[in-house]
Amino acid sequence: MSASEPSGHQAGARAGTDERQSLSRTVSSSKRPVHDDWSFNASQPPLVNVPTCIVMVGLPARGKTYIAKKLARYLNWIGVSTKVFNVGEYRRKVVTGAPVEFFDPNNEEAAQIRTQCCVDALKDLSHWLLEDDGQAAVLDATNTTRQRRRMIVDHLSKHNIRVFFVESICDDCQLVERNVRAVKLKNPDFIDIDSEKAIREFKERLKLYEKVYEPLDLDLDKDLSFVTLFNVGSKFVANRILGHLQSRIIYFLMNVHIKPRTIFLSRHGESDMNLRGRIGGDGALTANGEAYSHALADFIDKQKEEGPEIRVWTSQLKRTIQTAQHIDAPCEPWTALNELDAGDCDGLTYEEIQERFSSQLALRDQDKFHYRYPRGESYEDLVARLEPVIMELERQGDVLVICHQAVSRCLLAYFLDMSYDELPYLKVPLHTVIKLTPVAYGCLMEEVPLCPDVPVVDTHRSKPPVVDEVRTVEEALETVPSHE
Repeated sequence: MSASEPSGHQAGARAGTDERQSLSRTVSSSKRPVHDDWSFNASQPPLVNVPTCIVMVGLPARGKTYIAKKLARYLNWIGVSTKVFNVGEYRRKVVTGAPVEFFDPNNEEAAQIRTQCCVDALKDLSHWLLEDDGQAAVLDATNTTRQRRRMIVDHLSKHNIRVFFVESICDDCQLVERNVRAVKLKNPDFIDIDSEKAIREFKERLKLYEKVYEPLDLDLDKDLSFVTLFNVGSKFVANRILGHLQSRIIYFLMNVHIKPRTIFLSRHGESDMNLRGRIGGDGALTANGEAYSHALADFIDKQKEEGPEIRVWTSQLKRTIQTAQHIDAPCEPWTALNELDAGDCDGLTYEEIQERFSSQLALRDQDKFHYRYPRGESYEDLVARLEPVIMELERQGDVLVICHQAVSRCLLAYFLDMSYDELPYLKVPLHTVIKLTPVAYGCLMEEVPLCPDVPVVDTHRSKPPVVDEVRTVEEALETVPSHE
């Protein structure tokens, strides 16, 4: 049946009038509270009650920007509106291609410029936290002296902004050298300079910072809230941790590593529910889905020839387990990877949802991320459920995750730093492996279609142009893909 054909309604018919009463009777026995207006756009409670500034500390080439960007991506993903303010970018607006002498602590004129750049960044981040609904900000800079850190605390405390220092110390010379060559050569200060000359200049700059560096100290800085990471997570020292957000930050940082790895993300093979246009359920693979499971096993065998062992994670639903059945690797089923729970709409087609619960479909189209199915979940709920999966992915080496459309979207949004508006509409086609490779300041993505000669149904429903509760059946079903 085509998605453009009405189901159980005459063309142009409006939403039924007895829908609320029937749905009310269905859900009244649920453990969830009954809402009079049947708006299921329920949100998680806020994680931040006091605006917080996360202040990076450490010598250059110690992974501060890597940590800052990764931390901001994680906090945004869990619902804490976060933005990074890099003081180096402020400085480059004033002085481009700064010579080594510019970073000499005895160069008073340059020191004043660097201090003013920090003050400008603090003003902007304070405005963002207090006026633009930001919840957390990351001040990315060296902040190597107690004088500078005290200036930052004094400025932010006037605005009742909580300060949390994150220091990165690295005495592993090989790690620092690798970071210099992999990241610092791409720094705008060295773009037009020969690589070996750029490395020499950067190391001279580094020596100037080392002269004045005052690491955070449990005695001298006992009044400050901070965590110090040694050699990118081999050891942690924490002091005066205040509130839930700081605890979450430490928990995240303790799971992060920088070893090279690849995450392979795949939906299950085509299922009988996909073929019939039904959402959720626990369907089995079709013949085409079975063909994909063999192709996926062959693909993983080739990957293992080129690199380390790959672990395989699935959900606990039949179609993902069947998709993994031919792969010669340890397989671990996760309840957390189960598809988004569609509640009372589980197992229905979009045509049936429109016929029975038309206003609910409209509410979901209006705010797909926050909308919660009656007796089911929202994408926001799913993100919270998937946090342990993200933590474990950050700890692991190479992993193949076989899961579902909504779950794949949430995981992709984390690695690709996508917004809540983009997340529910990310295209994740069936019979395609998405290869994710974390790099210094982000993540590379490559799509690898398998068995392209085998036909497969399209399950992607984009946002319809009309999302009002009062709309025609054709308008509601305009973007539903064709199915049996």
